[in-house]
Amino acid sequence: MTQIMTPSAKTTTAGQVDKAVGLYRAMLEKHAGQFDAEAVQTVLGQPEFATDLFAVFRMRVEAISGMIVRRVKVDRTCPPKEAMKATGRNQYVDEEVAASMPHGEGEEVDVYFFKLGRYVNDVDLGKEFDLRGLKPVDPYSLAAVNEQDPAFADDHPNATHWKDAESNWCYAVFHRWDGGRGVDVYRYGGDWGDDWWFAGVRKSSLRSETLS
Repeated sequence: MTQIMTPSAKTTTAGQVDKAVGLYRAMLEKHAGQFDAEAVQTVLGQPEFATDLFAVFRMRVEAISGMIVRRVKVDRTCPPKEAMKATGRNQYVDEEVAASMPHGEGEEVDVYFFKLGRYVNDVDLGKEFDLRGLKPVDPYSLAAVNEQDPAFADDHPNATHWKDAESNWCYAVFHRWDGGRGVDVYRYGGDWGDDWWFAGVRKSSLRSETLS
């Protein structure tokens, strides 16, 4: 089942505001000894200081709004090309690139999809994953999503990327074009178009600095 994570009708609660302030206060108290008091006073007097802080908060909240999440079971024992073939799609697969596919881990995973709506290169796309607390999903898991729901990519052309042993950018994409439903696995170093939904999984070692 597809779960679309959209903003609820409720607005930010007083408790959430208190928690946000508390987290920031804890960070300041932890690192207070690292800053010169006069420099801190100067920063506090800058009119754009609070605006800049809020901009970071807004950017992170907006980055995780409107995502789609799918929970799927994944068979990681089959050869790469067989994983693509199991989707029932037309295959446009470079076998050498497919051999470099990350296997991922877990028999059942949550796969998160987000759309930027603009062109982006692979390096900047990595920053977008980081911003959302995600890392690119392995192609096996992405194939499992598209095998379970072949129509998903009709309206949500979806993709993931990785680097091979020679640090070349590689990708797996699922789409529906004039030739019907297809899966492509190739190398590519250009920009991504504005219609792609990028797939990721939660970083397993995410930790807030306040907990360190």
